[in-house]
Amino acid sequence: MTFKHIFPGSLVAKRATMWKDEHAAQLVEFAVSLPLLVLFVVGIFDFSGAFTLKQKLTNVAREASRIAAADPANDLGSTFTAGTAPISVVDAFKVVKNYLTVNHLYDCGVTAGSVSPLGSLTWRYKVTPTSGSPCGITLTINRGYVFPVNSTTPPLPSCASQTVTSQTAIVGTCVSIEYAYAWKFGRVSTYFGPSTSLPAQIGGVAVAMNEN
Repeated sequence: MTFKHIFPGSLVAKRATMWKDEHAAQLVEFAVSLPLLVLFVVGIFDFSGAFTLKQKLTNVAREASRIAAADPANDLGSTFTAGTAPISVVDAFKVVKNYLTVNHLYDCGVTAGSVSPLGSLTWRYKVTPTSGSPCGITLTINRGYVFPVNSTTPPLPSCASQTVTSQTAIVGTCVSIEYAYAWKFGRVSTYFGPSTSLPAQIGGVAVAMNEN
């Protein structure tokens, strides 16, 4: 009996055949690419959600500023304390609150009584997110927003008036909404390296020229 009868085929040849077998290669490739695929999918949904939210907030800010700017301004010279605001500011608040409800966005429990006067014809409604309630919203309304007639500078989230020197000044109403946004992409990206810095809030701001 020869060696070939006892061991049919070379052991080295068998090992070479095993290494050439590619039946499970797809599983290995899938396991390697799966984390990156998850990152892409989460990023697409997360950033599209943030973009959609920004569009909605910009739309409601535009509508609220237009409504407030059309209201009479005869009560803006009155003195207001915490929890109170002029009718035009309350109207803008109601527009924002109703819009959030209709578009299935939680209003974070903000109420008309949560308003605080900031001076310079500016009022702010605010709900600060906490560990128990991550929802947060800041609504700023400036009924005396001043900006140059030929200004190309967009309004800030604070709705602070712009500096006017020798140009003609226009007085309008600025409405800014900042909404807390819980990013999922940031948590997933930490598995691939340093944490990604993303804004904690998504906002929209708009200005309308006062009509009265």
